[in-house]
Amino acid sequence: MKIESFFKNITIKQANIYTMIIVFLFSLIFVSLLVSQIYKDYEQSLVENIIVQKMDVKNDLLSEQKKEIMKSILIKTVLAIVTLSFMLFGIAFGVFKIFNALLQRDTEQFLDFFKNAAHNDNPMNVETLFFKDFKLMVWHINSMLETIREQKDSLKELNISLEDRVRAKTADLKMINENLLKEKSQKDEILQSQKEFLRYTVHETNTPLSVILTSIELFVMKNKKDRQLSKIEAAAKNIFNIYDDLSYLVKKDQVEYPKIAIDIELFLISRLDFFAEVAELSKVRFEYLSDFKGKYIYFNETKLQRIIDNTITNAIKYTLADEIVHVNLKQDGTYAELSMGSRSKTIKNADKIFDAYYRENKTREGFGIGLQLVNTICKEEDVAISLDSSDERTTFRYKFKMMGE
Repeated sequence: MKIESFFKNITIKQANIYTMIIVFLFSLIFVSLLVSQIYKDYEQSLVENIIVQKMDVKNDLLSEQKKEIMKSILIKTVLAIVTLSFMLFGIAFGVFKIFNALLQRDTEQFLDFFKNAAHNDNPMNVETLFFKDFKLMVWHINSMLETIREQKDSLKELNISLEDRVRAKTADLKMINENLLKEKSQKDEILQSQKEFLRYTVHETNTPLSVILTSIELFVMKNKKDRQLSKIEAAAKNIFNIYDDLSYLVKKDQVEYPKIAIDIELFLISRLDFFAEVAELSKVRFEYLSDFKGKYIYFNETKLQRIIDNTITNAIKYTLADEIVHVNLKQDGTYAELSMGSRSKTIKNADKIFDAYYRENKTREGFGIGLQLVNTICKEEDVAISLDSSDERTTFRYKFKMMGE
């Protein structure tokens, strides 16, 4: 039982050592036997030699016998050495074959185990191995497999838990998405209703505004214009400008705006004349300077009016009382540059002034959509726009590409 237990716990290194010890022991045994036999033969030869000397027999027959005896001893010695060599080789080879077979068997078991390890996580049987080194490796491998199995089971439980959470979260998100779709549908309906209302309002506003302005013109032709009537006319023109902005916003995605050749100076002067009384009631006035004559730009008239009208009304609204709005039109290379500047409060957030619904001075009336509309049109039509603002003057500049340049 102890021998069996011993061989089950042998290592490869120990097997090599034991092999060398066995070969060495057998070598000692055979050498001792060989030496003993040679020594006996030597004693016998020595005795015979002494007898011959005592007899003092010196004949050829005895000499030949002596030679034969010595030759026999030599042959026996050689045969013993050769036999010993073959026996030692056979023992060493046998022991080597035994341990090599055991090593190959253990290696094949390892190969089979690792071959199936990807699809099978069962531990390896330690008792099927011979060498202790492999048994120690199997112990570590089985320990690793156990750890992997535990982690796998833990991950499986975690995965199931995550799947349940994802499933619950998906259901919640689906419900939220359905609610959002309902809300979006309601908002779309509200927005569409607002657009329809705005479109209807804009359409219905045009007629009374036109009637008001026409009636004022007819009344002035027959009667003298007083200050109250001027205020009414200025208010109507402001409303008309807001109406034009709203009308453009409502129709811009549905109506095409064709371009035509426009004498920009005549167009600018006509818009300044239109807002002259509005400026006067706000205690500001226009000062127009230009040597720009007979120059045309290829532009849409509605879009150009939105740029100029909003710039004019913005200047009237924010210019300090009793100040001048300087309007200049000049040629800058192949561009017609329109600038409009006046003394007003410094614009602190120049980057935001063109944002929708932004108003730097909250006390002023307006929707904050005029300059945003201007900026949008300028980007669409490739019009360069710039703003300079200081304590001395705030100036808006626009560069329109001229025709034939």
